[in-house]
Amino acid sequence: MNNVLELKGKRFIQANKSGGGGGAAINGKEIVTADKMLRLANKLHQIKEFWQTQKRPFEGLFISVHYNKIAAKSNRISGLFKGKDSNFSIVGAKFNQEKTRHIITYYLEEIDLENSVQLLSEAIEVMKAHFPKGIQKTIFDNRKWMDAIPYDNFGVSKSSFKQVVADVSYIADFAIEEPEWEKKQSIITLYDIGLDIKSLLKEIGIDILSGRILDNQTIFLDENQLEILFEKMPYLVSMATVDLSELSPTDFIEEKTQDLLYIPSPTIEPTIGVIDTLFDETVYFHEWVKAYEMIDENIPKSSRDYRHGTAVSSLIVDGPKLNPWLDDGCGRFRVRHFGVATGGQFSSFSIIKKIKEIILKNRDIKVWNISMGSNQEINDNFISAEAAVLDQIQYENDVIFVIAGTNKPNESIEKIGSPADSINGMVVNAVTRQGLSTKYTRKGLALSFFAKPDVSYYGGSEEQYIRVCEPLGAANVAGTSFAAPWIARKLSYLIDILGFSKEVAKALIIDAARGWKESPTPEEVAVYGHGIVPIRMEEIVQSREDEIKFIVSDISEKWNTYNYYFPVPLKGEEYPYIAKATMCYFPMCNRSQGVDYTNTELNLHFGRIKDGKLKDIVGDKQNQENLDSGEISYILEEEARERFRKWDNVKYIAEVPRPGMRPRKSYANKNWGMEIKTSNRLNPEDGKGIRFGVVVTLKEMKGINRIDEFIRNCTLNGWLVNQIDIQSRVDIHRKVNEEIEWR
Repeated sequence: MNNVLELKGKRFIQANKSGGGGGAAINGKEIVTADKMLRLANKLHQIKEFWQTQKRPFEGLFISVHYNKIAAKSNRISGLFKGKDSNFSIVGAKFNQEKTRHIITYYLEEIDLENSVQLLSEAIEVMKAHFPKGIQKTIFDNRKWMDAIPYDNFGVSKSSFKQVVADVSYIADFAIEEPEWEKKQSIITLYDIGLDIKSLLKEIGIDILSGRILDNQTIFLDENQLEILFEKMPYLVSMATVDLSELSPTDFIEEKTQDLLYIPSPTIEPTIGVIDTLFDETVYFHEWVKAYEMIDENIPKSSRDYRHGTAVSSLIVDGPKLNPWLDDGCGRFRVRHFGVATGGQFSSFSIIKKIKEIILKNRDIKVWNISMGSNQEINDNFISAEAAVLDQIQYENDVIFVIAGTNKPNESIEKIGSPADSINGMVVNAVTRQGLSTKYTRKGLALSFFAKPDVSYYGGSEEQYIRVCEPLGAANVAGTSFAAPWIARKLSYLIDILGFSKEVAKALIIDAARGWKESPTPEEVAVYGHGIVPIRMEEIVQSREDEIKFIVSDISEKWNTYNYYFPVPLKGEEYPYIAKATMCYFPMCNRSQGVDYTNTELNLHFGRIKDGKLKDIVGDKQNQENLDSGEISYILEEEARERFRKWDNVKYIAEVPRPGMRPRKSYANKNWGMEIKTSNRLNPEDGKGIRFGVVVTLKEMKGINRIDEFIRNCTLNGWLVNQIDIQSRVDIHRKVNEEIEWR
C-alpha cells in the first residue's frame, strides 16, 4: 500500500475574473411577444391593487416570479423590479411541484411595480412597431437589427429594452404565494423585511417572549398565536415546520449480561462531543465520559431516558471492543456528553438554542455526534430550522457535525428527517453487514438536489446487530443512530490525531466511500449517499500500489484560485493514468433563500495544461474563459447541477476505468493544474476566505507503482511532501500531548 501524500509549500494563486459578464441574454427556447408583455403588465397591476387593499404594519409588498426553468443567477430579473439590484430583494426561492422551474419571491416597494409596468408599456410599443411577430434569439443577438431601432422615440434606451425582453423570456407568470399550514406547526420563519420581528408581531397582537425567538426571522408560536398570524398576515410566513419531535425509532434487543470488559483509564485520547439523551454514569466506561444534563430538573426522568445516549457514547468510546468485526484501528475516544432530551418527545426548538450554547462553551471539540432526528419528513423547498443552525455553526466555527440519517417511524414515511438535511454536516445512513440498505433506512435528497445522506455505514440489522452498552448492560441494536458514531470516530482520528482540517477529513472519507465506481443514480445517492465507508482507517489514508493519492488545501479569496504545479510522472510523452478528485468546503448558507440555500459555489477543475489553459478531466466547461477571444463558455443551469453538482458543497470528478483506455498525450507544459472557480448568489464577499480540501488520485493503467517518481518531481517543483504514515502521526500526537513532570 502507498501512503497518502500531503502537498504543501506552493500556495494557490488568486485571480479576479477578467472582463465583464456581458449584456442581456434571451432564453433561446422562447419567443417574446407584445401580448406576453401585456399579460405580465396587467398581472403586475392586479398585484399592486391587491396590496393596496391589505392593511399591514410594513410598507413593502411580496411578489413571486414563476420562472419557466431552473434559473441561473444571470437569468433572473435585472431590468424590471429594482433592475440590477433585484437579486438583493429576493426573500425566498422554491421549485414547482415537478422540480423543473424556480418560483422566487421578492420584497419590493409599490414604486417598483409602477416602474416595471411603465417599462413594459414602453417595450410593448417598441414591439408593436418593429417586432409584431415577436423577438427570438436570432433577432435578439443580431446587433444590426437591434441597433436600428429609434429607441428615443419610445422613451426607452436600447439597454433597458433588451433587458426587459430578456427578463420576460424567462418569466412564466407573476403571483402571490399562499403559505400552507396546520395548527400543529409551531416553528415559523417569516420573510426578512428588515424589521424587528418582536415589534412586527406586536403590531398584530402577538406579544412573544424573547426566549421564543431563535433569530430575527424564526420564532416559536403556540396554536393561538398561529391563528392570529395566519388570519392577519399569512403572506409574511415563509416556512412553517412541526416542532414536537421524537427520537427516530430504534430496534433494541436486550441481553441480560452485564459482564462487559475491563477498560483502562483515559490518557491523551481525543474528545468527541455527543448531543443526545441522557448518559448513565454507572456503566463500565463512565470514566471516559464527562456528562452534562441540560434538562430542566423539574422534568421527571426514567431509565428509558438514558438508554439511547449511553448506547451512542459506548460506541464512540469502545466500539471496536464491543464489535470486533468493526475494528477500525482508531482506538478509543473520550466523550463530552450533553443530555439535551429525554427518551420521549422533545422540543427541537429548545434543543437548537442549547446546541448554540454548547458549541460556544466547548470550542476545543472539533467533531460532534448527533444521533437524534425528527419523525417528520424534510421539506423539498427549504432546509429545516435545526439543520440551518448546524450549518451556520459549522460555517462560523472549526467544527463538523456527524448526523444520523434518521429511521422510518412507519412505512408511510420515506424521506429523512431533520437535522439530517444539514448541508455542511456529515449525514450517515445505515446498511447491513452485507452492504445493503436496511429496512429502517430513510431517503434523501435534500432540497431535491443535495446529496444527503453523505455516506453509509453499518448500523445493524437482523443479519448482524450492533452491540452497545446501556445502563443495564449489553444490548443488540439497529438504527442510523449507531452508524453515525463510527464515522465520528474516523473524523476525529483524521482531525485530532492525524492533523487534517475538517475539509480534508470529510473529503478523505467521501473519496474512500466513492472509490472508482460509476456515477450513482439519484435514487442510489438518496439511499447510500456517496457509498459505504471502509471499516479500516488504512483504507482511507492509504492507496493501492498502482495509485498516487495526494491532498491539497487552501483558501479561496478571488474568482479563480489556481495551481499549475502538479508534476504528474510521464511514461515517454504520455500520462498512463485515470484520475479522480474529491473536494469539500463549508459555505455560508441562507435558509430564507429556500432551494437556493448555499450562498457560494466552488467549482473544481483538474487536468493537463494545454496552451496555458486547463483541460479538465471530465470536460466541465463552466467558468472557462477563452483567453484568445475573450469569450466565456456557458452551460445550462440544469445540466450544471445534474452533471457537475453545481452549488453542492461536495464535488467529485472522475474518469471511470474502462477496458482499452489509452494514455493521454502530454503538451508543452508537462505539469497538471487545478482551478477552483468561485461564484456567489448574493454578496460577492460571501466566497472570500472559504477553505477547501481536495483529495486527488491517479491510477496507473498498467498497475505500475510510480509514487517515488511523483514525490521526487514534487520536491524538484518546490513542494513540501509529507507522507501520511499513521504510526508516525500517532507518535507525534502522543509526544505533543504527553504531560511533562518538572522535578
